[in-house]
Amino acid sequence: MLRMITRRLVASIIVLWLVSLLVFVATLMLPGDPARAILGQGATPERIAALRAQLHLDQPAWEQYTHWLAGLFHGDLGISAATQSSVNTLLADRVVASLLLMFLAAVISLPLALLIGTWSAMRRDRAADHAISGVTLVLAALPEFVVGIIVVVLFSTSVFRVLPSVTLTRPGDPVWSEPAQLVLPVLTLVVAVTPYITRMMRSTMIEVLDSPYVEMARLKGLPERTVIWRHALPHAIGPVAQVIAIQLAWLAGGVVVVEFLFRYPGVGAALIDAVNNRDVQVVQAVTIIVAGVYIIVNLLADVVGILTNPKLRTGMSR
Repeated sequence: MLRMITRRLVASIIVLWLVSLLVFVATLMLPGDPARAILGQGATPERIAALRAQLHLDQPAWEQYTHWLAGLFHGDLGISAATQSSVNTLLADRVVASLLLMFLAAVISLPLALLIGTWSAMRRDRAADHAISGVTLVLAALPEFVVGIIVVVLFSTSVFRVLPSVTLTRPGDPVWSEPAQLVLPVLTLVVAVTPYITRMMRSTMIEVLDSPYVEMARLKGLPERTVIWRHALPHAIGPVAQVIAIQLAWLAGGVVVVEFLFRYPGVGAALIDAVNNRDVQVVQAVTIIVAGVYIIVNLLADVVGILTNPKLRTGMSR
């Protein structure tokens, strides 16, 4: 296990470095001059040259990259070109807000998807199973922004009008100070994530329920609840862990669209503002943060998959 985690950590560091290189190159290829975009078309050449020197834009590309990469190793994400403030300070509250949104969506969607998928597998080929399969297929086909518009129409604008459609938090206040404004963004993410995990859990649980060790447990006279929770569910979690990891990693990227839709003050909104303002440092920082979350989630999924799979545990212990 330790050897596997070490190998994955080394591979993750290499992938993160490649991501940083690609992000840096991509930001260099953006059209226009960041200094002129910040100062406006009426800025004098002297002011533009001074800002370019301040942002290290007058240096060769490889020097800009090594300077930025050295800052990453020290936890320094740079200086925002648009606000002239530290990117760490600019993103601190926004990262917390986005992580809160992702955490709430994961805490709700994961148990819900596992329970619905298990319940559907236990009623295979019945009316309830067909209904769940049809509903999850339709929901899985809907983009997250469509889901967001639907929940806004249902709960905010046209039907019930019980929840705010946008974030109402004043600048400087934490997003959880107004719990009602979290409901629709979290609901949108839950609806977007749950169908995939539910369908995977159903198919995996059906395969496990037909396995010999589950049949043997039933022949021993064990209660069905014990068969499900002690023998079937642990073996089904392993394969589903990879799908869970993909969906949780999607949350790190999909939250950008949801935050923009609900005007939520997270890293997604910061990324969109940074792209509009040509704030290269913020774009690079947000992309690295999202890539880091993606890598960590996939590493945790591999660990969970091994811990819940007796065959893999036995193979690694030899």
